[in-house]
Amino acid sequence: MRVFVTRQVLPQGIARLYEAADVRVWEEDGVVPYDELLREAARCDALLTTVADRVDAGLLEANRHLKCIANYGVGYDNIDVAAASRCGIPVGNTPGAVTEATADLAFALLMAGARRLLESAQYVARGAWAGWHPQLFLGIDIYRATLGIVGFGRIGQAVARRARGFDMRVLYSGSPKPEAAELKAQHVPIETLLAESDFVSVHTAFNAHTYHLIGAAQLAQMKPTAMLINTARGGVVDPDALYEALRVGTIACAGLDVTEPEPIPPDSPLLTLSNCLIVPHIGSATVRTRIRMGEMATDNILAALKGEPLPYAVT
Repeated sequence: MRVFVTRQVLPQGIARLYEAADVRVWEEDGVVPYDELLREAARCDALLTTVADRVDAGLLEANRHLKCIANYGVGYDNIDVAAASRCGIPVGNTPGAVTEATADLAFALLMAGARRLLESAQYVARGAWAGWHPQLFLGIDIYRATLGIVGFGRIGQAVARRARGFDMRVLYSGSPKPEAAELKAQHVPIETLLAESDFVSVHTAFNAHTYHLIGAAQLAQMKPTAMLINTARGGVVDPDALYEALRVGTIACAGLDVTEPEPIPPDSPLLTLSNCLIVPHIGSATVRTRIRMGEMATDNILAALKGEPLPYAVT
């Protein structure tokens, strides 16, 4: 059995894979070129892919022999799942593995934006700090502020748990969830959430229905003192609308772990703004989380190679 791993994941996570199969890991920096991915798929029994890899209908239909596509992450919008189903190729992901780490990062971005850490660090670095001043870098209070969560799944709920420590009022939109009562989160229409929240944190899945869910109209509904945080997928937020909203002060600031496109081009106007903190898709970037992701992807592949159902199946 042969398995192709498209990125250099932590070896501790896929150690069992080496014991059961002939494993080839893409050793070069950057995403595997699509033509190379096609070649590897043709001679493999399973693929361990990441969100950066395009697993489209063409690849799947040309490689119906594949026993599994194991995505290294909870999201799987990089895979044509419908085509995989037609081709009889099971698709798996790593649900739950990234929840706490991503929620930590969402709250880190929230706190950094609220207290203007990027701006103030840059201010010190350029030698502008002349001493304490009563109006220097005034930020947004987090304690007892209102947090709006767009997408109240595992990660959204984990963010709500962190908000309890700050005695925040928590609103969420989307489908009502029974877990909300324990978390003291109130279900409201997204329009109410946007209008009343001091912080809006995006955790919805990315699909045709959520593409540019947050655009100019939605940003205009937010408070001018509010902050937008996105650790979901870049395409959920319209980057042009966000730039304009930040530039003219429609909202106060933003914290982004994901962008559209990704990686963000170096000439993106968002990078010129001091009130927009952008980090390179590191929501799940802790050692423990990345090892667990590898273990879950390995579980999916080993099950598929044995002809068993995937334990963490998307299809």
